[in-house]
Amino acid sequence: MIKVMIVDDSAVVRSMLREQLEAEPDIEVIGVAPDPLFAFQKLRTLRPDVLVVDVEMPRMDGLTFLRQLMQDDPIPTIVFSSLAEQGSAVALDAMDAGAVAILCKPGGGVGQFIQEQRAQLVQTVRQAASSRMRRVGCAGKLATSGVPPLAAVALSRTTDAIVAIGTSTGGTRALEYLLKRMPKDCTGMVIVQHMPANFTRQFAQRLDAACDIEVREAQDGDRVLPGRALIAPGGLHLSVRRNGAQYQVMVQDGPPVSRHKPSVDVLFRSLANAAGRNALGVIMTGMGDDGARGLKAMRDAGAATLAQDEESCVVFGMPKEAIRLGGVEQICNLEDLPERIAHYGQKF
Repeated sequence: MIKVMIVDDSAVVRSMLREQLEAEPDIEVIGVAPDPLFAFQKLRTLRPDVLVVDVEMPRMDGLTFLRQLMQDDPIPTIVFSSLAEQGSAVALDAMDAGAVAILCKPGGGVGQFIQEQRAQLVQTVRQAASSRMRRVGCAGKLATSGVPPLAAVALSRTTDAIVAIGTSTGGTRALEYLLKRMPKDCTGMVIVQHMPANFTRQFAQRLDAACDIEVREAQDGDRVLPGRALIAPGGLHLSVRRNGAQYQVMVQDGPPVSRHKPSVDVLFRSLANAAGRNALGVIMTGMGDDGARGLKAMRDAGAATLAQDEESCVVFGMPKEAIRLGGVEQICNLEDLPERIAHYGQKF
């Protein structure tokens, strides 16, 4: 039985969420709270498997609650808020704080929305319940400012090499740590970070302002070049094809793959076909198993493959499944990933 606590200042929302969740035989709502301070009191005696939390609440906002929770006693948390829809900065902040998923609550007609999106809500709760959370501080202790990037590698400017990265929960902080340390002429990168539509552009812009390399949301036809990282747009799949001596990305709509769009599996499988042994696949912190089969395909095609270790992951789900399937060549801590990737181009 999956035990859920709901934290929302609206009695109507609490009631509607409870009704929809408890219609499932494997889900039980063991507590509700109108604000985070009440939630902290209840958490002294209750141990839910999943929290569903609003952002804008009295006495303490949901993001402050989430940050404190993830530092002290992590519980898989789904943020369900209208603010996440109104401003992507809220969604990015929630993901940075350790939320396993973001569900956008409409400004009106919440009851009807909850009924219509019941399947997504239930699926998200089930996935969250299977997550093994680590304190965000485990990754957060890695400073993300004032650290110079690694020295450039002389041979890394070749367009034969390409790096593909897949991540989900905990990935916003991990990617910032990683990309800030990449040299200006590092091997070109393509990245899938599970994120709602309309939020990836701001995420890419924020990283671009903080990094020496160019970071941008991918557009169909973009070339993968040294010193450039292309991030899959939320709600669309990203894949790579060979175009003469260079790699070019394709941004396309389509059904979810491995329950996600964009899907890490889609990206990794395209690299297995387009680049083979000239690619490096990296799977990082995240919930679920997206990317595990794609990374195995990359390794079978001759690519080098890396997985972030459990110690530095917020959620070890995606790397763990990739390791189980035999798709991982080496496992390393987040602290070591920048150097591994920066020096990858040396063999070309």
